[in-house]
Amino acid sequence: MSLFAAPAPRWLTIDAQRPFLPRLADALLDTLGPEALGDAIVFLPTRRAGRVLAERLVAAAPGGALLLPQIRALGDLAESEPPFEPAEIAAALPAGIGPRARRFELAGLVARGEDLIGRRLSAPAALELGDALGRFFEGCQIEEVDPAGAADLATGAAARHFDLSAKFLAFAAGAWRERLAALGLMDIAERRVALLRRLADRWRCAPPEAPVIAAGSTGATAAVADLLIAIAAAPQGCVVLPGLDLALPERAWSEVGEEHPQGALRRLIARAGIERSDVRTLGAGEGGAGGWRARVIGEALAPAAATADWLEAIGRLRTEDAGAIGKGLAGLSLYRAHDEEDQARIAALLLREALETPERTCALISPDAALARRVSAALTRWGIEAESSAGRPLADAPAAHLAALLARTAIDPTDPALLLAILKHPLTRLSMSSRGLAARRRTLERWALRGSRARDWESLELRLAAAQEALLQGGGPEDSARRGRTLPGARDLLGRLGVILESARAPFATGVATAAAATEGLVRAIEQAVAEDEGGGSGLWSGPAGERLAALFSDLHTESGALPPLTVQGFADLLATLLESEALAPEGAGHPRLQILGVLEGRLQSADLVVLAGLEEGVWPAAPAPDPFLTRAMRSEIGLPPPERRIGLSAHDFAQAAAAPDVVLIQAERRGGAPSVPSRWLWRLETLARGAQVAAPTRPEIPAWARALDAPLAEPPAHLKPARCPRPAPPLALRPRRLSVTAVETWIRDPYATYARHVLRLRPLERPGETVGARERGSAIHRAFERFARTCPEDLGENAEAEFGSILLEELRAAGMIEGELAWEAARAADIARWAVAFERSRRPLSELLLEESGELAIATTHGTFVLTARADRIEVRDVSADIIDLKTGAPPSQSQVEAGLAPQLPLSAAILAGGGFGRAGKREPGELLYLRIKGGREGGRRESRGAPGKSAALAAAALAGLKRRIAHFDRPETPYRSWAIPEFSRFAGDYDHLARVWEWKVMGEADA
Repeated sequence: MSLFAAPAPRWLTIDAQRPFLPRLADALLDTLGPEALGDAIVFLPTRRAGRVLAERLVAAAPGGALLLPQIRALGDLAESEPPFEPAEIAAALPAGIGPRARRFELAGLVARGEDLIGRRLSAPAALELGDALGRFFEGCQIEEVDPAGAADLATGAAARHFDLSAKFLAFAAGAWRERLAALGLMDIAERRVALLRRLADRWRCAPPEAPVIAAGSTGATAAVADLLIAIAAAPQGCVVLPGLDLALPERAWSEVGEEHPQGALRRLIARAGIERSDVRTLGAGEGGAGGWRARVIGEALAPAAATADWLEAIGRLRTEDAGAIGKGLAGLSLYRAHDEEDQARIAALLLREALETPERTCALISPDAALARRVSAALTRWGIEAESSAGRPLADAPAAHLAALLARTAIDPTDPALLLAILKHPLTRLSMSSRGLAARRRTLERWALRGSRARDWESLELRLAAAQEALLQGGGPEDSARRGRTLPGARDLLGRLGVILESARAPFATGVATAAAATEGLVRAIEQAVAEDEGGGSGLWSGPAGERLAALFSDLHTESGALPPLTVQGFADLLATLLESEALAPEGAGHPRLQILGVLEGRLQSADLVVLAGLEEGVWPAAPAPDPFLTRAMRSEIGLPPPERRIGLSAHDFAQAAAAPDVVLIQAERRGGAPSVPSRWLWRLETLARGAQVAAPTRPEIPAWARALDAPLAEPPAHLKPARCPRPAPPLALRPRRLSVTAVETWIRDPYATYARHVLRLRPLERPGETVGARERGSAIHRAFERFARTCPEDLGENAEAEFGSILLEELRAAGMIEGELAWEAARAADIARWAVAFERSRRPLSELLLEESGELAIATTHGTFVLTARADRIEVRDVSADIIDLKTGAPPSQSQVEAGLAPQLPLSAAILAGGGFGRAGKREPGELLYLRIKGGREGGRRESRGAPGKSAALAAAALAGLKRRIAHFDRPETPYRSWAIPEFSRFAGDYDHLARVWEWKVMGEADA
């Protein structure tokens, strides 16, 4: 039909079940023809819709070529979509302030109003509150409400706790107006509204001669609505509304409110002064078989008051067609996923299936950008590239990640995890070749960054120097020469890294810096980090991500004068916030028949299969953004719309998309690990279907297939089966012939750990920046007891407790414990010192004290001598016997474990003593076998005896006999070194559990007894 067949004003609509843009393209060609099409002006809501319309026009044109009309974006003001700017009108208005400059200026304004807010604000907090203030100003400007007047009204309407907010808004409205005037700029939304107003006024007074068509807009704001009214009244003008429900009963239409999908259209029609019956359907009478879907959705989403008549509505639909409800639900499927990951798998599988049919198109529409990225990732399983139209955060780009790392490292330059992240970043070059950097990085990591973290930069340098000295002294001439060349390279690398971090820290020499100075220092540090050797370019600022990051740094350097001075922590937090809020547009070309769209991008789009995902409350519809300034009642009083208006527009988008011929709705039952609530629209649609006793068609095999993709196979091939418990059986010549008493205990508990350490000769590496755990704390307490026993006089003296406490804190500090933890340990040290001094006084006069005494015992076997070694924490020698004492900071083995031979450390040490293996102690009868459990707290410590003087010799003999049996058992070539041979005795995770794949075979696999 012709767009201009009826007299002005011309209002038309395209049914929701019909593809909007293809229908509009056909109507434009039918009405104007290819010859006159180039003279027309077409307004659409978004630029994406304009691009799709242009493609449709070219595809439908005879010969595939024609002169396109002027396609302009009206813009969704609340979604910050840029509108059409006629040059002659735009030139008469001041320029608009840039988006980033606006954020910085508003954050600075908020910081200046801290006294009114009543609290100090960090830079990210000021930016966040500035964004909220910006939304308030934007809402006032779109609704054409004076912000200053709004603040005055709020003062009278607010409760006591909102008085502060009202005063701040009054200050901010005036200060913002003055700041914009000083800059000679206009606020963004205010300028857009002014442009639309002036264009509407011009066309109302002097209507354009050329054809003007506005299509797809709901006229949600007054300025847009008035422009649509002027276009509809033009001699060759018309407005094409999206999905106006002409079939909704009049009583339900009169009750349509803000949350209803038709709410915006009802307000527009009322503002235009026309009746709903005056709106004509574009293409009416061309076959309405597909209209039942839109009818069913319209009834399901009817106003709440009208839902009481659902049974009557169902009866009315069945009067028109007995199968109306079934026809409306035909082609609509509903799937419930377990969680977001399951939802993404189902959506990806459905899209993949649709692409199997030649020429079939498909689209995913969801407001959840994270879900869209999950679906994109899931599609790569089949080699399908489909990037989300929402793009990805700039923070995910490598260059931005490096910038954030350098800013964070400037706070704490010795954090080994951050230093390693910088050194191993793919962009880091440090003016070195890749090979040279990798070798020096490994050395620096091994000798300076692993283990407890260094306290300052000098400590890192001292660690490398100490490692150099140790290597030179411990290796042969050739080995020493090689290592001597390696460690200076690591020191050079550390020096270069220090120069880079100094560049980032230099602006904060006085404690604070301007954002411009901090940005300049950070950019200098980034360029030093990525500089390649021989002057090669790094390409840091090239490509979409590099250009976007460069633009952000440029604006942060030149436009951030309003921001308050920043600490190094504040600057890092500010940068992280900015990087997360910046989005990168999709880069690659995706599949030509597949689109992944947000709700805004999905408006007016059509596809053969439409998948709507994220249908949970709080996601779609999105929860209204919290307003830190105004209550709902205050917003209503000053003329701002309620939050439900945005829900109504979102409901319209849902209704349009759900009316597609083939549509799938997916809802996740859990989100973020917690149960989710189905979207209100999904719930109402299901309720209506149940009332009609009709179920939406579904394919239960789809979720099953999606989950089966990642499910373990019932009969997997050998290379996919869970690992079996390892049973290495090395040759006898490689099996250990020398073990310590503690290693024997490990041999009993976990033979595989003995194999890994003594046969494979693997040593566990310390983690970077390892905190002081139970093992390190226990070693520090051992060293403190040893130092105290060696250095204190025989009578101990009056200050013995203070001296012990001081020694203990020194050892804990040397172990890497941070000052905050040391403050807590100081109280425990006093309790331990009190107990330790009392213990010393009770034992010293009665014996000769031997500390950290080494001993060994040779055991003859059929395959040669086996040497048992020990290093006793403390031996107290008496006339004919000696007590053996071991310190424990955790729970010592029980008496039953010692007697059963599962904890043979002290009994085997006694056997060495009985054999004369401890040189200075001589050959003596074992006395008491004693554990000292160091606890802290009021008790301080506890003595736990595991062998009385008369019984320890028998324990020693039994332990030695058991060891001989074990040696003989493992001297058989077929005896394997199994993992966790006695799991019930395993109190701690082993150093080699990951190599033995304990979790895989013990939990998932065979779980050997």
